[in-house]
Amino acid sequence: MSDHIDTLDDLNRHLPLKEKLISAHRAIKKTLPFIVRVAVAIYDPETRILKTFIHSSENESPLENYQALLDDSPSLKKIIDKGLPRVINNMVTIDDGSKEHTRRIGRAGYSASYTMPIFNDGEFLGFIFFNSLEADVFNEKTLSQVDVFGHIISLMIIRELSTIKALAAALKTTGKIAHIRDPETGSHLDRMSRYSRLIASALADKYGLKDDYIEHIFMFSPLHDIGKIGIPDEILMKPGRLDQAEMEVMKSHAVKGREIVDEILNNFGLDGIEYVDVLRNIAAYHHEAINGTGYPSGKSGQDIPLEARIIAVADVFDALTSQRPYKEAWTNESAFEWLKQLAGEKLDLDCVNALLDNIEEVEKIQQRFKENYFG
Repeated sequence: MSDHIDTLDDLNRHLPLKEKLISAHRAIKKTLPFIVRVAVAIYDPETRILKTFIHSSENESPLENYQALLDDSPSLKKIIDKGLPRVINNMVTIDDGSKEHTRRIGRAGYSASYTMPIFNDGEFLGFIFFNSLEADVFNEKTLSQVDVFGHIISLMIIRELSTIKALAAALKTTGKIAHIRDPETGSHLDRMSRYSRLIASALADKYGLKDDYIEHIFMFSPLHDIGKIGIPDEILMKPGRLDQAEMEVMKSHAVKGREIVDEILNNFGLDGIEYVDVLRNIAAYHHEAINGTGYPSGKSGQDIPLEARIIAVADVFDALTSQRPYKEAWTNESAFEWLKQLAGEKLDLDCVNALLDNIEEVEKIQQRFKENYFG
């Protein structure tokens, strides 16, 4: 019998993706000890933004909570165009230091890097970065070893994102029925999901939020109103104000949403995915109020999960500033004033301020995802 221990055995276990990446990095360092950091950034094709996702650093990452347009990094864009990895054996030779990500990497002291693109059936998903504090370490022999680990990590990332994509597709298919019956548009979901990510990113330092948590809020936020599929047409589509009995039925969509999420997770065998409770909380608690007057549970203050507080602000702001068959769109200024009045009472003060402090980014999102009733 052999006492050999599989150095990548953690990849077979039910562990969060970040822990699997850290385990893979430990295995890499056994043969390539100079690689001090492995990091993954993922790509949003709708906005062409590259976003930090997970990393293996024990200390703070120089690019925590960072995003940038891929077009602003010609060297990374060239990797995609060629479909080939990038080797930099002396970081002093790259760029002129004018880009924020270049300056941050420089301050961290990295001297060499190897960057692999992640493709899934030809679709670009993001990058894996291998960083070294030593220069001139990525020779052909080393690269052949790193490539193996890089593809293993790529498969881990692809599996995670594919699982979430399958969940989102299942919920979206169900939700499509709800949104055909609901006056909210697809553009609303595009905007509010990005407002949610904007708010979460702005709160990252104060609440210690990691990139993967923020990204899951972005991915799950469009599913907040999935429970509306269970609301009768005469209530959901009513053009005027709902009476008290009708309002109680409408409020039930939060509980129904949690039930639908649980049912689909169970049916598709997806209840083990990372951050699945974030999705449950978003569906169930996005109508709770800071002062305890919300529904369905009457939670208040910090008892309301942060992800639900974030989505509440994003959803209310976009509802105010969007035209609907039953109302005109508010101006941003009017909506901001209303959010200020609700802050600390109905809506979380930190979340409101996070949105107000990023008005320029809000306007960019509005321009990119304009209202469209016709698909």
